[in-house]
Amino acid sequence: MDSTTTVIVVAVVLAVALLAVAVGVLVRLVRMRRGLRRAGLPTGPKWVFWGAVLYFVLPTDLMPDPVYLDDIAVLLLALRSMRKSLGEQGEGRPGDLG
Repeated sequence: MDSTTTVIVVAVVLAVALLAVAVGVLVRLVRMRRGLRRAGLPTGPKWVFWGAVLYFVLPTDLMPDPVYLDDIAVLLLALRSMRKSLGEQGEGRPGDLG
């Protein structure tokens, strides 16, 4: 393999790894929201959840789509916001929901 092919292969593998991390964070966000709703606990503002999901799905981003770092950051901020809203209610620890 020449050096150009090696660079392309490494870039594709890195992009796939970042996409896997982003999808994993998205799944975690959806599971957390579902668990909070089932327990009757606050999930925070709806726009935070749906905004993060739309930002992940829509093709317009701050960075090009093969670089999912901005998507991961938005999803993590939404998770943090949901945990913060739960903590403000004093209902317990967010990690207790599974």
